[in-house]
Amino acid sequence: MTKNKGRQGKMKELRRKLYKRGSSFETTVPMPLLFALDSSKRYDVLFKFDHKENRWFIEFEERKEKAQQKITKKR
Repeated sequence: MTKNKGRQGKMKELRRKLYKRGSSFETTVPMPLLFALDSSKRYDVLFKFDHKENRWFIEFEERKEKAQQKITKKR
């Protein structure tokens, strides 16, 4: 019997489609990953790659509101 590096039971899997958009690709973030976030706040999604483990990690960072800058057009 092999150990699963501290994980109990079967690993959960979430599958999403990858969509082509112009010259890049995008996907949606599944709702189960968002359960701990406050829906009244805005967040950035951070994708981090661990070269040693050869794995991607997703983190959520609350956005810091910046003072809005007015853009004025010169005539």
